[in-house]
Amino acid sequence: MATAFSTLAVFIPTKTKTTITRPHSHSHSHSHPLTIKASSNSTNPPLPGRKLRAAVIGGGPAGSSAAEALASGGIETFLFERNPPTTAKPCGGAIPLCMLEEFNIPSHLIDRHVTRMRIFSPSNLSVDFGKTLRPNEFIAMVRREALDSFLRSRAESFGAKLVSGLVTNLEVPESSTSPYVVHYTSDNSRHSLPVDVVVGADGANSRVARSIHAGTYACAIAFQERIKLPDHKMEYYNDLAEMYVGNDVSPDFYAWVFPKCDHVAVGTGTVCAKQNIKLYQKGIRERVKHKISGGKVIKVEAHPIPEHPRPIRIRGRVALVGDAAGYVTKCSGEGIYFAAKSGRMCGEAIVKASEGGDRMVNEDDLKREYLRVWDSKYVTTFRFLDLLQRVFYGSNAAREALVELCDDEYVQRMTFESYLYKKLADGDRLQDVKMVWNTIGSLIKCNMVGSK
Repeated sequence: MATAFSTLAVFIPTKTKTTITRPHSHSHSHSHPLTIKASSNSTNPPLPGRKLRAAVIGGGPAGSSAAEALASGGIETFLFERNPPTTAKPCGGAIPLCMLEEFNIPSHLIDRHVTRMRIFSPSNLSVDFGKTLRPNEFIAMVRREALDSFLRSRAESFGAKLVSGLVTNLEVPESSTSPYVVHYTSDNSRHSLPVDVVVGADGANSRVARSIHAGTYACAIAFQERIKLPDHKMEYYNDLAEMYVGNDVSPDFYAWVFPKCDHVAVGTGTVCAKQNIKLYQKGIRERVKHKISGGKVIKVEAHPIPEHPRPIRIRGRVALVGDAAGYVTKCSGEGIYFAAKSGRMCGEAIVKASEGGDRMVNEDDLKREYLRVWDSKYVTTFRFLDLLQRVFYGSNAAREALVELCDDEYVQRMTFESYLYKKLADGDRLQDVKMVWNTIGSLIKCNMVGSK
């Protein structure tokens, strides 16, 4: 959904060990080739006279990052994307600072440097969430179509072959060494391509996931309008993003107003009442009507968003990444960073297991080198954000408590440290205890008020 930060990410006991330095410049246009230590104990047979062939289905951040890692690591890579010039989905477009550095995102892709985040409770109590940001810190706002196009082009520059077409079916082989066959349509013609390994990055409605019987998951629906505002009203959102909570805008999530290059994205999402999404969109428009009056809707977008990881993310020589795997966090709805990260990790895992494309890979390789590594880093984060969403988004009383809690500067500092750099911030034990008690107190007080 909207890729805003979690307002309570401070509580996340993440196991991420990546060291990120704060970015100073992003003028470089693409990353350096990946150097991955090859597996030394592979029992897989070598490939006679050719390189491992991989198909990546889906050209969003997950697919493009996987394709870049595969191609730069010596794998013959085909990146399938349906109609690349116009693909986009409703997305807040916020990405953390660490992603700019880690994925070498150039500065020209950043539409806005958001340094102020304002959160509105059901009763329209507002809290400015950004008082602890350092001078060089900000939330980067991007448009998905611009980011996705850049990442696809970069994957091509490393040797991935971009195939503009719709994948209609993935033919699964009966033996462990026979090829998978990707069936697709392009230029009104049907085509097929045999490959050794497949990365499914084709979103919540993944055909790849269905082909390997990966199981289903609950999906939210995100709905967003892009609204071009008069200049004097757009100035208000120059460096400001807004989040709104309440039953009027979503029964189980939040609504947003995020600034883009020349417009704002106004949207909302829900899992439990998807049939009423337009009613909730009307609710957020009502809340911000004075700020967006005179604006013109230039685009309307709706898309399903996964709510939890799929039961099966690897089967045979097929691996799922990004939305296809279910890597969107609860509470915040953040998905861009985790999509790109999962794609890169999966690509690197295949390169490592295949010894740079010289050997075949198998299911055990993908589970060992990709899935177990991913879960060890992030599964606790996803589970805890699920718990936070259940606690704070279940009623208007709890939402009032959430906004009240966000006024605490310690909560803000810890949240931004965790969000911007995707690592556990160094906290103060006494402050942590105080924060927990304040949380409990806010919940009790707001529930008492809400019950009257």
